Amino acid sequence: MTITFITGANKGLGRETARRLIEGGHTVLVGARNREQGEEAAAALGARYVPIDVRDDASVAAAAANVTEHEGRIDVLINNAGVHGVAGDPGDPGNLTAADALAVFDVNLIGVIRTTTAFLPLLRRSDDPVIVNVSSGMGSLALTHDPDRPESHVVAPLYTSSKAALTMLTTQYAKGLKDIRVNAADPGYTATGLNGHSGPQTVTEGTDAIVALATGGPAAGTGRFVSRHGEMAWS
Repeated sequence: MTITFITGANKGLGRETARRLIEGGHTVLVGARNREQGEEAAAALGARYVPIDVRDDASVAAAAANVTEHEGRIDVLINNAGVHGVAGDPGDPGNLTAADALAVFDVNLIGVIRTTTAFLPLLRRSDDPVIVNVSSGMGSLALTHDPDRPESHVVAPLYTSSKAALTMLTTQYAKGLKDIRVNAADPGYTATGLNGHSGPQTVTEGTDAIVALATGGPAAGTGRFVSRHGEMAWS
């Protein structure tokens, strides 16, 4: 039985990832900050809800303790929780403040660090531990400089820079955590609440890379950045 913990699993990409993995035989733990939404999602999907706010050290520690008590391990950690931005992002970079940056990075990057560190002991009880970080092509230097790509036409300084940092963090985890497969997924421009459901991809299509990395076994490798169309350039 593969036990998978997903942050931000009450809606959007996280919820659809949970649905697909449960369909594939995983035991899924729905991590969410909002208790009502988390409990509803877990009940609808056939999962267990675990409260977690990735911005809060105590909440993350309590979530890890909860899983330690009930499941005793996890096999897959999917760091999915994220925010698109704050007032002024997307928009004029001249309007940004340090507080804006801290708010976005606290979820999209620091939240991943908090959660990963807290859940490492649980992952190391697995015979085949896996971490999937949900990054974005919006954090790719190559794509955001390619005029033929939609990523190049968006100004979202905090979201893009936080995802670029997350992709780099993934490579460092992959190099440093020799006993765990660590990869990053680019969902692509998917219709979710983060973008007002404006993306051309369905939420199912947006979870293709996440699910593939979560279920790929040793052949999935480590230190990769993957979209539903294949390998992504690191630059």
